Amino acid sequence: MSDSSHIQRLHTNDLELGATEAIQKHYERHVVSPKAVSQRKLDFERARPRWLREMMAEATGVFFYVYPGIAATASFFLNETNPAFGSLLQIGFAFGFGIAFAIITCGSTSGGHFNPAMTICFATWQGFPWKKVPYYIFAQIFGAFMAGLFVYGQYHQQITAYAAETIAAGKGTVFNGGPASIFCSFPGETQKLGYLFMIEFFVDSYIGIVLWACLDPANPFISPAAAPWAVGLVYSVMVWGFADITVSTNMARDLGTRMVAAIFFGKEAFTYKNYSWISILVNIPATLFATAYYEMLMRDSLQKIGKGAAFHEDGEEGLNLHLTKSGVSRQSPMSPSMQKVFSLGSNGSTLNSASKMELGFSLAAENRTNGGI
Repeated sequence: MSDSSHIQRLHTNDLELGATEAIQKHYERHVVSPKAVSQRKLDFERARPRWLREMMAEATGVFFYVYPGIAATASFFLNETNPAFGSLLQIGFAFGFGIAFAIITCGSTSGGHFNPAMTICFATWQGFPWKKVPYYIFAQIFGAFMAGLFVYGQYHQQITAYAAETIAAGKGTVFNGGPASIFCSFPGETQKLGYLFMIEFFVDSYIGIVLWACLDPANPFISPAAAPWAVGLVYSVMVWGFADITVSTNMARDLGTRMVAAIFFGKEAFTYKNYSWISILVNIPATLFATAYYEMLMRDSLQKIGKGAAFHEDGEEGLNLHLTKSGVSRQSPMSPSMQKVFSLGSNGSTLNSASKMELGFSLAAENRTNGGI
């Protein structure tokens, strides 16, 4: 290589010489041509019911979220909390990365709700069809249920041996730290229900606000590529903060795996200390409170319109009237965002297009891409 080309390579930040450069050249030459999409494949994909695709995406996403989390919990508990086999740090990361992988894998198909509370919030605030809510929630619970079955099957020998030990010790199988707690949460011996309700409500509200902010297309601090990891991290942080107490954070995650615990360890999985109603139900009102807090006190819908992620209900005429009443007019100096509002109007809105993307992470990513965040 000549000196001049070497200098050029350094200035343009190209890949270094060696295997990486060979990979780059291999990619650029298209040695392996992509296979053409057949009409048969297009016809097959078009014939698939949309509701089935969405349900499978939600179920798969929740599976991807729950499976690594409870598998890490099983590894930790079944080895008597030996640091060589895991820790609470590992469990938190397992749930967090699981959520990120779920969004990356399935969010583009269903919107990436993966939580009944989020589905209800999308229907309440963002116009998600209420008729879809029941089958989204069913799919989410089913995904968690299947994750619990898989982990139980894979750890069957170890769980059975651990259950025999706890029974012999007179503890049973359903208690905080017991075999059943691999799958779902249970309160400690001295924890009171009112105390647990308060913890669950505030933990779920904290997660809900962060998640709603990540989905706000007017938020300049989060990109589509970063959103899955930000959401996963906030779940991890809450696991780390309250793992020594008791938190659930997701109705589908808790109910699906609690049914698995009930199948193998008895109905006490639902009746133990009368706690299950908190872990199953509190997530929904807490998340509704969090999203209402954001919508009422923090949302800037004009910025959302300016990003092309929404439109005025009365079209461009209504938008212009609002801007005039607000003291913003075509004659007064405007920020780039306001100029974009005028240029977009109602016809330039992403939501006003024929897009088939579902509400959630996929639509938020699309809005950010088109809106220039």
